[in-house]
Amino acid sequence: MRVKKDIKMLLLENDMSITDMAKKMSERTGKHYSRSNISQKLIRGTLKYEEALLIGEILGYDLKFVRVKPYI
Repeated sequence: MRVKKDIKMLLLENDMSITDMAKKMSERTGKHYSRSNISQKLIRGTLKYEEALLIGEILGYDLKFVRVKPYI
C-alpha cells in the first residue's frame, strides 16, 4: 500500500486531484483513465509500473531504484 500513500501525497503536494491526474494521463496516452479507475488500482495495488512512471512524469518526478543494502 505504500504506492497508494506515496502517490496521494505527491498529488496533494502538487495541488492535483486524482480526477485531474486521470485527465492528464488520458491526454498523454490516448487511453481512457478515470478517477475511479486510478483509485481502484491504488486500492488493489494493481497500478502498472508504466502508469507509475507516467504519473511521476506528469508531476515532474523520476522513478528510480536506490540501493539500500550492499550487494551480496
